[in-house]
Amino acid sequence: MRRRVAWAGALAAGATGAVWLWRHQTGILTSRPVNEWTFTHLSHLLPSEPVPRAGAPRPLRAEPRGLAEVAYRHGGIRRTLADLHRRTFTTGFAVLHRGVLVHESYPGRFASPRARFQLFSVTKSVTSILVGIAVEEGTLALDERAATYCPELAGTAYDGATIEHLLQMTSGAGFSEDYDDPDSAIVAFERAVTAGGSLLDVARSVPRAAPPGELFNYSTMDSQVLGWALEAATGKSLAAWTADRLWAPIGAEHDAFHVLTRRKPRVALGGASLNCSVRDLARIGLLMAHGGEVGGRYVVPSKWVDRSRDQRRPGTLPADYPSHYGYANHWWTLPGGAFAALGIHGQMLWVDPEADVVVAKTSAWPTADDPDLDEETVAALSALTVALGCSAA
Repeated sequence: MRRRVAWAGALAAGATGAVWLWRHQTGILTSRPVNEWTFTHLSHLLPSEPVPRAGAPRPLRAEPRGLAEVAYRHGGIRRTLADLHRRTFTTGFAVLHRGVLVHESYPGRFASPRARFQLFSVTKSVTSILVGIAVEEGTLALDERAATYCPELAGTAYDGATIEHLLQMTSGAGFSEDYDDPDSAIVAFERAVTAGGSLLDVARSVPRAAPPGELFNYSTMDSQVLGWALEAATGKSLAAWTADRLWAPIGAEHDAFHVLTRRKPRVALGGASLNCSVRDLARIGLLMAHGGEVGGRYVVPSKWVDRSRDQRRPGTLPADYPSHYGYANHWWTLPGGAFAALGIHGQMLWVDPEADVVVAKTSAWPTADDPDLDEETVAALSALTVALGCSAA
């Protein structure tokens, strides 16, 4: 009898522990040092849909330069790129100058040229590229209401918002992006993805904060609705549209994938689900740095690239956003003409068309957001761009 009681107690404790782990899985998997593994193995943890590499990959010519000692200043202290990697938990890092791979390193424990990194909200900027292609083809219209493509959103805070509003994060829906608040909408979003919930239910629960077009509010749900509209308009999944319209034309050398929700029917995340190699991320940056052109062909219209740089200028966002950023077309704009795709935990795709510099940086920050680490990264990549501009071609 005592043995039975002991077994029952052990099973009960195990069940309680399993429930606790299930409920807290996101926090565990995104904290250091576990996140270095998580961010390169997400297809082991969530359902996914592949994005096959190009049938004819486009090689990146490599001419390595000694950039590890390039210096920058942050907080009044002189540091190097080697310091940046240590201080900002870099896992993968690639630099293109004039289309040439001049530097590449993989400080992460599970990182390599073939590793596929979770890009988080860098996905938003890729979704924007895909939307631009659909708009150019006449499949999607910027002035059309999102609910036209997604009738399930009729009567919600997203009813009335257009594709243009979603691209500029001015839908008027009051989605909260506070990762530190367990009751925020973004935490409910994450819970729906990982624990079998419904993203559509989360979207329907978002309150209206302002009329469409009046209020800038950075929102992963705006990107989710944008992704739903793109899938409805094209009749293809986000992964299939990525493979056909982007991965093949840029000559991607590695398979990528979009993670999906656990709950069926599986749903891709228009603002957070792309996983790819650092080199292929750099190829996306090269596409944007060269005005949408690859090998003499416009993959995305040059006017779409232009509008991704020229709308909300740095310093024009609300006070709770870093002053060195503006926002345009699902991209973050920077002083001097550069622009960037950003993701939580330190993911960044830096594009400077004037200097013809692209930097792809994956990271495993301890927290989702860290203004100081972001500011240091911007300082370092700005200095790197200057250094490359002063170096020999």
